[in-house]
Amino acid sequence: MRQANLVIVANALPVRLVRERGSHRWQSSPGGLASALTPIAREEGGAWIGWTGEVDHPRRPFDHEGIWLVPMRYSAADAEDAYAGACNRMFWPLYHGAVRRPEYHRHWWRQYVAVNERYAKETAQVAAPGATVWVQDYHLQLVPSMLRELRPDVRIGFFLHIPFPPEDLFIRLPWRRSILEGILGADVVGFQTANDARNFTRLVARLTPGVRSPYRVQLHGRSIRVKAYPISVDAERFDKTARDPAVLARAKAIADRLGHGRTIFLGVDRLDYTKGIDLRLKAFLQLLRSRPKSLEDAVFVQVAVPSRERIPGYQELRRNVEELVGQINGRFAEVGNALVHYVRRNLPFEELVAMYRAADVMVVTPLCDGMNLVSKEYVATRFDDTGVLILSEFAGAAAELDTALLVNPYDVDGVAEMMTRALEMPKREAAERMQAMRRTVRRRTVYRWAASFLKDLRDTESKAGRRLFR
Repeated sequence: MRQANLVIVANALPVRLVRERGSHRWQSSPGGLASALTPIAREEGGAWIGWTGEVDHPRRPFDHEGIWLVPMRYSAADAEDAYAGACNRMFWPLYHGAVRRPEYHRHWWRQYVAVNERYAKETAQVAAPGATVWVQDYHLQLVPSMLRELRPDVRIGFFLHIPFPPEDLFIRLPWRRSILEGILGADVVGFQTANDARNFTRLVARLTPGVRSPYRVQLHGRSIRVKAYPISVDAERFDKTARDPAVLARAKAIADRLGHGRTIFLGVDRLDYTKGIDLRLKAFLQLLRSRPKSLEDAVFVQVAVPSRERIPGYQELRRNVEELVGQINGRFAEVGNALVHYVRRNLPFEELVAMYRAADVMVVTPLCDGMNLVSKEYVATRFDDTGVLILSEFAGAAAELDTALLVNPYDVDGVAEMMTRALEMPKREAAERMQAMRRTVRRRTVYRWAASFLKDLRDTESKAGRRLFR
């Protein structure tokens, strides 16, 4: 078994399978986690353990663009109970403020434990002696403690990319202590915001023997660092692509096609109920009702990337969003002049950047979000300091991008009023706000995020041979 000194462990591999004319090839994934960690793994010649998305289809490890990829095999029960069930119908809604009611089923939990055990065993085989292992996200919260039992010589980090819920929500989880114990197997535990870290340490103090102090949890002779590490984007890549003449020409073509001189509002999201797409469209509808002039000078483009389409709640969301698009266009649009353009598919990277460049106002209004990289991507493309960002105060990014127009996404009238403000904002004010956000995004890049986490992790001393909980 080939081993690596840096091992990233995540639910999914940073590639997707593309089938063409009877053959297939692996293509790098466009997702936020893959975009954030792939450069780090490549630079260090590391390994990445994760799922291909296939069911009952074993694949051998392989190299992809300088990274050793180790596919995990998923059975139908793994995909249905651990992933679709425990991860996406229990942890996901619970950790996102219970905006949809979480479901708790024991057979989901049992399969979740089994999947985490297999990840831990595979990681123990791939990690070189004294390796650094970085476990990612809510799919694998039990892996740190399981891996510590198997390989006490390695340094283990855990990072949660989504929010960590407050006490009154988390204590509803039947397996709450098991989750805390699993995460506390790590030497460093990272969250998107300081508030998430505080939620975690409060629960540790309440539900475990752990003793919390600023940035630390002391437990059974071990010291676990707990800290916020706000994730970011590859700002230079977005900036460079945004300046490309071909991308600029495409952006101009998009703007011209949508209507020369019209203000373009843009939303780019996974089609997920936490993203607030339906409320955002209702706000745009309210803008059209309350400001007749907007019928002539505004247009909305919503890019909705398909997500978890077999889960009933996501199917319902898709229907609601598409009905709203039809309602708005049916009431206000004229032939050949739609007011809402709805794109339900993944966009190639250059096309996405062109969309960002074409957009005058970026609307990012999740109901709850760990960070939200779309907001930072948009800012990174605005090299001329144009554009306005409307941002939910419930996105982790709001703490850093505080010169955006911050909104409560549940307040439809308030979002509509902020859209009006964006339409009427003087260019100088917009430039000053964007300049401040660009300084933040260019200073706090994805490379700085990863370097900061890995530095703290490699500075720790893992204590061998000690059981975390007895």
